[in-house]
Amino acid sequence: MTRSIADIMRDRDRLLGPGVSTFYDDPVHIVRGEGVWLWDAEGRKYLDCYNNVPVVGHCNPRVVEAICRQAGTLNTHTRYLHEGILDYVDKLTGTMDASLEAAAMTCTGSEANDIALRMAEGMTGKRGIVATDATYHGNTALVSQLGRSNPPSVGFGLGQYFRFVEAPDSYRRPDPDGQTFAAAVETEIAAHEAEGHGFAALVICPYFLNEGFPQNADGWLKPVAEVVRRAGGLLICDEVQSGFGRTGTHMWAHQKMGVVPDIVTMGKPMGNGHPVGGVVTRAEILGTFRRGYRYFNTFGGNPVSCAAAMAVLKEIEDKDLVAHAGRVGEHARQRLFALLDKYEVIGDVRGSGLIFGAEMVLDREDKTPATEFTDRVINAMRHRGIIHSKLGRHKNTLKIRPPLPFSIENADLLFDTLDEVLAETSVHA
Repeated sequence: MTRSIADIMRDRDRLLGPGVSTFYDDPVHIVRGEGVWLWDAEGRKYLDCYNNVPVVGHCNPRVVEAICRQAGTLNTHTRYLHEGILDYVDKLTGTMDASLEAAAMTCTGSEANDIALRMAEGMTGKRGIVATDATYHGNTALVSQLGRSNPPSVGFGLGQYFRFVEAPDSYRRPDPDGQTFAAAVETEIAAHEAEGHGFAALVICPYFLNEGFPQNADGWLKPVAEVVRRAGGLLICDEVQSGFGRTGTHMWAHQKMGVVPDIVTMGKPMGNGHPVGGVVTRAEILGTFRRGYRYFNTFGGNPVSCAAAMAVLKEIEDKDLVAHAGRVGEHARQRLFALLDKYEVIGDVRGSGLIFGAEMVLDREDKTPATEFTDRVINAMRHRGIIHSKLGRHKNTLKIRPPLPFSIENADLLFDTLDEVLAETSVHA
């Protein structure tokens, strides 16, 4: 017999510890997924407009078959030879600049970012890291220091090595050419040098998703990349959320933003939900890391994970999902602009490909964040069978980030429902 929601919540507190987060005022008990759809324990169907983890769709047949076939043949670690990891890394690096030619495989994006920071220390001999003040890059003791939205209460004395710049905000503080952001990074680099830590790396999501995905022009990161290189540091691009064709213009957001990073990290979507992560970098950087840190990960790059990840790349390629994301995303943005004209509570519309959303405000002139209203909208949408979330510094930007097979028909259902919810939801509680 299926437990009730109340029973599940009690058992979560008892078995997993108090405070394990859930989505929505009324948590959803999901039991099945297929494509862009989810079903709860009562058989209700939901349109998934949130999850980038199943990037090629929930329970994608190609990925499921690849996992089952490999799991039924062999699964072990990389101290035994297997060709799957070589074939996968070769195909993965083939989607990036030729200088990004080698990879270390992990299980999660947190592990990937942890490795990236150690690579930066190994290459530069310095420890100073710069990130934005409204982001998240993982939960290891090291990379948790980067998360300002949920900072750790203790940090093993690591906090001294991290400095933060104000996240870009195209709505409230336009920076059309990226020069203001680059200057801010340069200031924090100088502070690291003055304190004696030196500067090792800038870590960013190239599309600034957690920061609310500001509408920056293509090539916007070029000025800050020049600042980083001039200072002798490394540019680390965290593509966990922004990669794998999400922007609908390029396979990787750093390509859209006009830069070639020194290190690219990835995770969640890499195996379509199977736990796979990775770090792609130059051979020189990876060689220095391998010699200096003697890194080994039992499950990183195992045959089943590599089979899942290879199936994802093939599915994106064969179904032309990057171009598909571009077409559907453009239609979605036009639907959002129509809602902008209709509802004063929508202050700004932005996005690219299958990451798009709207920032909710109490007053368009003052741009006062409508955070509580945004919560009510998200919960109302959940009760109408639409799953999405929020992000940004003020948690007032709708976060719509569906699996890549999301269609124009799916987008119309989403925005028809959002139109109804906005019409019925009071701006003031």
